[in-house]
Amino acid sequence: MANLSDPQKAATIVISLGSEAAAEVYKYLSEEEIEKLTYEIAKIQKLGSDDVEEILNDFYSLCLTQKVVTEGGVTYARSVLEKAFGAQVANSLLDRVTKSLKTKAFEFIRKSDYKNLMTTIQNENPQTIALILSYARSDQASTIISELPKEVRIDVVERIAKMDRTNPEVVNQVEKVLERKFSSMVSMEFTEVGGINFIADVMNHIDRGSEKYIFDEMYKRDAKLADEIRKKMFIFEDIMSLDGMAIQRFLREVDSKDLVVALKGSNEEVNEVIFQNMSQRMGETVRSDMEYLHNVRMRDVEEAQQRIVAIIRKLEDEGEIVISKGGGDDIIA
Repeated sequence: MANLSDPQKAATIVISLGSEAAAEVYKYLSEEEIEKLTYEIAKIQKLGSDDVEEILNDFYSLCLTQKVVTEGGVTYARSVLEKAFGAQVANSLLDRVTKSLKTKAFEFIRKSDYKNLMTTIQNENPQTIALILSYARSDQASTIISELPKEVRIDVVERIAKMDRTNPEVVNQVEKVLERKFSSMVSMEFTEVGGINFIADVMNHIDRGSEKYIFDEMYKRDAKLADEIRKKMFIFEDIMSLDGMAIQRFLREVDSKDLVVALKGSNEEVNEVIFQNMSQRMGETVRSDMEYLHNVRMRDVEEAQQRIVAIIRKLEDEGEIVISKGGGDDIIA
């Protein structure tokens, strides 16, 4: 098969459908998806018949896999696919489908107010809460976890972190229970939920007090898991891992009052790194303001540090700076 990207393969499939069928497909796409697909269709010049046939066969196999997974569950799907394609191909198809499908399950949760969601799930057991929050937006999940009873928080965080894939039947049962409380219900598909990356994103949005409590308790129960989550996060003290250009960049965005309060409650190592990347005039001003700042509540320090971290993460999302922790990313100078 030609070395094509997934968008290029999608364009090939749509072209093969013909203009009338393609127009029907477009009705189900978002404006952004239509724009991307149209761009790829316009770029395609010529493909060999063998390439097109292979792309269509691959697409058919994935559609069949999704159908049998949704209708009969993983065990049934594996049995059907192994008979049709053999064990090796069946495993490959199942792996691709379960990793790539975007779930529609619990979409009503992501559109709901967190207070209504909190009211709905607060009396559920930790495993159910973890499942539901795995489908929620990270900001919803972080707010709710912060408001859960302390003894429940740890269970929920731990369960989300250890979650990998959830069986459609299980999700369907939970949805039916919530059906009485939410008017909008959606169809469910098999998907990857939760996991280390998700809970790390949630923990990045939790207030520093709750974050500290959760990690203190998790290190007692499962230090390895706590370390895995922690490595995926970025907190104020991790500013020491940023290069000078990144520090100088985020300092231009930070409110000077937040910076003074954040540094007042920070350790000397972090403070020194930040001061090294300030102009002499700015450094003198900040040090002077810190000197005259008294009786600062730890809560105010944590909130100021969290606002600064939010700016750093925003700049990373926009490609303005690079956060490299643990040597996992290759950086080209």
